Amino acid sequence: MPPAHARPELLASADWVAENISRAGLRIVDCRWRPDGNAKRVFAAGHVPGAVHLDWAADLVDPDDPVPFQLAGPEHIVAALARIGIGDGMAAVLYDDTGALYACRAWWSLQVYGFQAVRVLDGGWGAWAESGRPSSTAQRPVGHVTFTPRVDPRRRLSTTDVRALLGSLDLDLVDARSPADYAGSQGGSARLGHIPGAVNLPASLVTEIGGARFRDAGQLARIVANAGVRRGKRVVVYDSTGVAAAKVAFALELIGYEDVAVYDAGWADWGSRLDLPVER
Repeated sequence: MPPAHARPELLASADWVAENISRAGLRIVDCRWRPDGNAKRVFAAGHVPGAVHLDWAADLVDPDDPVPFQLAGPEHIVAALARIGIGDGMAAVLYDDTGALYACRAWWSLQVYGFQAVRVLDGGWGAWAESGRPSSTAQRPVGHVTFTPRVDPRRRLSTTDVRALLGSLDLDLVDARSPADYAGSQGGSARLGHIPGAVNLPASLVTEIGGARFRDAGQLARIVANAGVRRGKRVVVYDSTGVAAAKVAFALELIGYEDVAVYDAGWADWGSRLDLPVER
């Protein structure tokens, strides 16, 4: 039997969701997203019974920030959670159908604002469908709730923060993009390469090939160690938009890393600025 994750409470199996689906104060949140804006249509066609829909790119992102997909401010987050009925003292289970990318981005966003009782459905929508349990097309009514944001500044870093940390012996900087993006052989920014000193841990490695379940604790520990991410160090993860970075951050916390942050401006900002150093 594979070793257990250090923080198994971060994951929920389809069985756990089925057993707790009617629990008072629990929200099942469908984080499926489509770049063409059709996510709500996908949700309406069938979802976990009782689930509400969250569009991370609209509900959790600052629409006025020139750097794409930056985490929204507290007022925006409070309004978004009110729309889906998540308030103080509640818990949530998040799922998507894209290898946990958007569920983990939503998980990290809630963590930044102090909402801790959040799980990710291991295997996502696929795991629920494969379990043979029913889906629903009903829209769940949402009552009045209030969420009080309590910002954890260590979970989210800015470009200025990351620049100030370069060269620190107490920091492991992790690039969650593909090896080709990391190496600078491809990319869509003004400059190619990676932030100096960063190691490469592609987000695709932390879930099973061809599936959306997170690898077991032993496999994850080997992948993380092989990438050069050390325990006991402050870890900052980035990619281009903060999505893959949030997935890697989730995996690190799942196996017991304790001081993990996301630099959500990532390469979208760093790679476009000529005043910042780059390695290839």
